[in-house]
Parts: sequence; structure tokens; C-alpha cells
Amino acid sequence: MQSHRRGSPWTGLGTVLAKEAADHLSSARMRILEGLVFLTALYSAFSAIRSIRATIGESPFLFLRLLTMEPDPLPFSFIGLLGFLIPLVGIALAFDAINGEFNRRTLSRVLAQPIYRDALLLGKFLAGLLSLTIALVSLWLLVIGLGLLLLGLPPSTEEMIRMLGFLVATIAYGGVWLAIALLFSVLFRAPATAALAALGVWLVFSLFWTFIGQIVTPLVAGPAEGVLGPRIEYINAAEVIDRLSPNTLYAESTQALLQPTTRALGPVLVTLNEARSMLPAPLPVTQSFILIWPQLTGLLAGMIVIFAIAYVFFQRQEIRA
Repeated sequence: MQSHRRGSPWTGLGTVLAKEAADHLSSARMRILEGLVFLTALYSAFSAIRSIRATIGESPFLFLRLLTMEPDPLPFSFIGLLGFLIPLVGIALAFDAINGEFNRRTLSRVLAQPIYRDALLLGKFLAGLLSLTIALVSLWLLVIGLGLLLLGLPPSTEEMIRMLGFLVATIAYGGVWLAIALLFSVLFRAPATAALAALGVWLVFSLFWTFIGQIVTPLVAGPAEGVLGPRIEYINAAEVIDRLSPNTLYAESTQALLQPTTRALGPVLVTLNEARSMLPAPLPVTQSFILIWPQLTGLLAGMIVIFAIAYVFFQRQEIRA
């Protein structure tokens, strides 16, 4: 039996995944979070549809405008709302994934079964990611259905491809915050401490990262201005530091996908925005995906790296009956 378990470190992965996913999807916490996200997101989409119907002839990408428009009196768009709420959902799904088992004294019992630590941790992470994916796909389909019903026009093939890319980027973005919450669940035995730590990281990236970048960049790359004007070293360093934030990677990904006239990401956007009247032609969808490939890869890599750190710490923890 022991040799079999040594040769099968993922024994029990399917069982953990199915059990945890069922718990997430049937929990009151998940239903409350889904209700809040669905209500606010659908209200934002409905308000955008009303604004689009008044200007239906102004854009060939009506469904993309549905996601990017900031309709009055709302101060945010549909994608802005998701960028704000998705981290909270990811944190809520995983902040007590491991320390909750410790506090209930059930972790040793679970690991006494033919289930390895590898399978337990990966199963909990995949269950959270699956629950988040189901919620986001449902919301995505509801928005498309609402657009079909109220706009009376189907999305074009290019719009569907761009919206599918947006869905993938949103799932990867949520996976990063799910991994962050899982990491703190491994590091801290108190669920409240893990939740506060994850929320603190979210606040840093959401509110203070730009300010932190303005402080760190001169220390790394020197002054912003040189004898001949702005220094390229400073601009590159500021761009790299800014893109350490998953919020920035997600914002740039959605911007390139849902605003087809976006031709580059970074400081050059200032001049491109001024030149959009001279370059109104949208970028082909394949070029938009090439443009966001580093951002999407960064989100996926961040999710994997953070989970790997949680895995290392979990493997080193002592678990007693």
C-alpha cells in the first residue's frame, strides 16, 4: 500500500476536487458572492445597453462597447467592475482552504486516507478555480444573452473571439488571487489573519501600486529626466514595476482585446490615443492576441508560481493527529 502511494502522488485528486467543488457551489458564501457580482455586473451591462441603443450607428463593435462603456450614472464599466470584484471572490474561495482543516482538526484524518498532500492542495486549488470558472462563464453567457435580447443583433465572429479571450484573461486573473489566498491559508493558521493578509495585498495592488512604483523606479533606474529629455531606462523600469501587479496585466489584456483600436501597450498609448482620429482602423484580432500574449502569460505564470510557493510551504508543515 505504501509503495503504491509513493508511485501515485495524485491519488485522490478527483475525490478532493469533486468534494471541494460541490462544497463551494452549494455554500451560502459562494451564493452571496455570486449574487452580488451578478446583480452589479448585469446592472452595469443593462445600463450600457441603454446607452448603446441611443448611438447604435456609431460603432461596429456593439458587444465590445457593452463591456467597456461607462454609462451614466455609473462611474465604472463592466470590465472595471469585474477587475474590482473578481479578487474578492477568489480570496473568499480559498482564504480558509487549508487552515480551516487545521482548525477543524480534520487535516490529519484526510491525509490518513489514500490521499497525498499533493493531491489535497492541488484539488482544493482546482476546485476553487473550477467554481470561479463556472460563475464567470455563467455571467459571460448572461451578458451575451442580455445583449442579444435588447440589442436585437448577434455578435460578429471577431467579437466572439475577443470576448472569449476576455473570458480566459478574467479566469487567469481570478486564479492569481485564488492562489494568493491559498498561500496565506497555508502560512497562517487563523482564517481571519489569512483573509486580512490577502485583502491587504489586494488593496496594495488596487490603490497604492502606482504610488509605490513612483517611489521605487527612481531608486532602480535613476531620475526620470536626463539632459536630452525623458530617459528610456526610467520608462522601461517603470513599465516593468507596474506590470508586476496582476491588476495592470489584466487591465492591459482587456484593453487590447475589447478596444480593437489599441495598437500598443505602455507609455506610447498617450500618443496613440491622440492619433486615433488619424488611425481609426481596428487591429486584427490575431494581432490583438499577439499584443496581449506577454500579459496573459504573466497572469498564468503568476498563478503557477504562487501556487508552487504554497505547495513548498505546505509540504514542509508538520501535521499531527
